[in-house]
Amino acid sequence: MRLWTAQVVSTFGSSASSVIYPLLILALTNSPSAAGVASALRILPYLLLSIPVGALVDRWDRKRVMIVCDLGRLAAVACIPIAIWFDLLALWQLYVVSLVEGTFFVFFNIAEVAALPRVVPRDLLPAATAQNQAAFGAAVVAGPSVGTLLYESLGRAAPFAFDAVTYLVSALSVLAIRTPLRGEAPAAAGKLREQIMEGLRWLWQRPVIRTMAFLTGGINFVYAATPLIMIVLAKEMHASDFDIGVMFSVGGLGGVIGSFFGARVQRSFSFGQVIVAIVWMQALLFPLYLLAPNVVLLGAVFAVIYLLAPIYNVVQFSYRVAQIPDALQGRVNSVFRLLASGLQPLGAGLCGVLLEHAGAVWTVGFFAACYFALAIGAACSRSVRHAPVFGTT
Repeated sequence: MRLWTAQVVSTFGSSASSVIYPLLILALTNSPSAAGVASALRILPYLLLSIPVGALVDRWDRKRVMIVCDLGRLAAVACIPIAIWFDLLALWQLYVVSLVEGTFFVFFNIAEVAALPRVVPRDLLPAATAQNQAAFGAAVVAGPSVGTLLYESLGRAAPFAFDAVTYLVSALSVLAIRTPLRGEAPAAAGKLREQIMEGLRWLWQRPVIRTMAFLTGGINFVYAATPLIMIVLAKEMHASDFDIGVMFSVGGLGGVIGSFFGARVQRSFSFGQVIVAIVWMQALLFPLYLLAPNVVLLGAVFAVIYLLAPIYNVVQFSYRVAQIPDALQGRVNSVFRLLASGLQPLGAGLCGVLLEHAGAVWTVGFFAACYFALAIGAACSRSVRHAPVFGTT
């Protein structure tokens, strides 16, 4: 529960501030491309650092890593309200904070994923993952509305100051954990390259997990573009900043609802049935963003798509971590996360360029085509369709 609290509180703060980054940059520059760059920079560290970080997390004390990362993110985010208060805020500062915050997130996220099997029995991983998804969904529901409310009522600095406080609460929650968060025999301090290759080989020899890494990477490529697409479409409808926050909160409500079904779906259907069905449903729903006549229905489309995401995450995440030996958790998950997140900076950056130079219709059409390609690939994958039963190798 302490690990869960740390994740939820920091996610709530990040949800409150993440929607403000593009709004603030659009207010400063009126450039979707500039907003896309900030989103890309926040994700870029996963592409550059996740592999060595996974090996290091298997060596280091996971609890200490998470505390240091929370304090580092607190310091980075706190720079924004300070700069605003002294009227010194510049676009490059937002870029630097995005990059630094994203870097600490890589360390925290991989350490947290590796720690989860230490505090949850293997047979309860699907239920625990569903609980995490429910809490994350609730944070996504409340976060954007709280962030935009603070932004409009208390000023541009308020959402970032709030985010900084949540990182402090997260650090204190992790500090209170008494259970050792790594195995009795952590990875020895040998050659980093050899340890990285050990995790890579383990993943590559498991066709299901390897395929899911690439499939999830394609989905996250599209996900990275979605928030900016929605903001631009909402702005074209003359929505206020608070309306945009509510729109994202409506979408987050779908995530909360979906999380309650994750563990139940995992028990009732095969792995392949769940994965293929969800990717196809999301692909069919994505083009509806263009047909939404107002902000409420735009949020409703997002809510239905987002409802399916926790189910996908519960099934693939619990399936994966149940297979990985404790001593390899950091390395294997870092390889998986690299493949799953490596295209996110490209998705966010490309979305900004397409929106600015081609318009919303062509942008949505491009990412919808990507989604349909992923759905076809999932349906054609034998390793996904015939995956072994949960908990077996």
